[in-house]
Amino acid sequence: MGEITTAELAENLHKYKLIDIRPIDAYNGWKEGGEVRGGHIKGAKTLPYKWLHYIDWIEIVMNKGILPEESLVIYGYEPQKTEEVARQFERAGYPDVTVYNEFLEWAEKGLPMEHLERYRQLVSADWLNQLITTNDAPEYDNDKFVLCHAHYRNPEDYEIGHIPGSISIDTNSLESEETWNRRSPEELKETLENAGITHDTTVILYGRFSAPNNDDPFPGSSAGHLGAIRCAFIMLYAGVEDVRLLNGGLQSWLDSGYEVTTETAENERVSFGVEIPQRPEIMVDLEEAKEILASPDKNLVSVRSWSEYIGEVSGYNYIEKKGRIPGSVFGDCGTDAYHMENYRNLDHTMREAREVAENWEKIGITPEKRNAFYCGTGWRGSEAFFNAWLMGWDKAAVYDGGWFEWSNNGLPFETGVPGE
Repeated sequence: MGEITTAELAENLHKYKLIDIRPIDAYNGWKEGGEVRGGHIKGAKTLPYKWLHYIDWIEIVMNKGILPEESLVIYGYEPQKTEEVARQFERAGYPDVTVYNEFLEWAEKGLPMEHLERYRQLVSADWLNQLITTNDAPEYDNDKFVLCHAHYRNPEDYEIGHIPGSISIDTNSLESEETWNRRSPEELKETLENAGITHDTTVILYGRFSAPNNDDPFPGSSAGHLGAIRCAFIMLYAGVEDVRLLNGGLQSWLDSGYEVTTETAENERVSFGVEIPQRPEIMVDLEEAKEILASPDKNLVSVRSWSEYIGEVSGYNYIEKKGRIPGSVFGDCGTDAYHMENYRNLDHTMREAREVAENWEKIGITPEKRNAFYCGTGWRGSEAFFNAWLMGWDKAAVYDGGWFEWSNNGLPFETGVPGE
């Protein structure tokens, strides 16, 4: 393999496909290696060193569109790891692989870089551990934080092991068990105040993921991190000013070698401090959903599986009707109601923002439009919203009622493959 200098790379940047092997949080914007500017070299793909030892590494590479006929430049923080990844590419049949070991110089010289617009709201396990142990961390200027272990009607999920200092929060305390919509402002206020959360508290949320059993009466009990993102969305709507997610959920904490505890934590009740909601514009109800469908410059995006979208299954054991909302755009979550493969990496961290945006652009989902994401009951729609919000798409929203509300109101629906 060859090695390239900063001057050579800057002059020929357009000739290479750049592969960033640093942790995905550094790629997003966190300064984890002493760099003066956070983010990644413009146009680079993220392929963390951590993934090198996954059995399906080459499949990940191909799915990211990294092809053998391309000229690759691999860079990271540590030359040893950079060269290890480069050699793996060579063994996989990539003939033109070069390493670049001067990323800190690139950042210092003001050369082209990019970062996730709201990267601060997506934190790493190392960042969280520093906050817990020192009450301080980069890009944190508050004096109070609350860490929430989210679950759906499954307190045992918290009791068997959680991040030290985290409190248990049930999604049912923020959304109705009858409609699955967010609860009333009064109910949300009660839940947040009992959790010790004020409008200016920094709140970090995470959950556990395990493979849901669709024969279980409550399959969502296993989709804790998806539930955490749902809680985060509702807290944003309510008016919590600084809502953050642990990127990858509890799995990231464990992957980083940190321990969990069974010691219960609780917070003292506080006053939320402002009226709820503070961000009503990120929540779409039925009538606005109808208006969006009637507008050519807006999208109602179905973040559901293909089998749900064409009406083969409803997706849920408590929803009878099968089909889709006419005129909705297919936003393809993954395999079923409890998985978000197309929005996540294998370690459950959020997928590279550019890849999500490129997939959306193909179907007309672009940042200047009003895009309201929906699913069956709001969880997957909330995760898609978070992807858009992290990218700085301020017109994004969630149609809260989703297919559950639409199908229960006798409204038109479609089945089958569109256009056939």
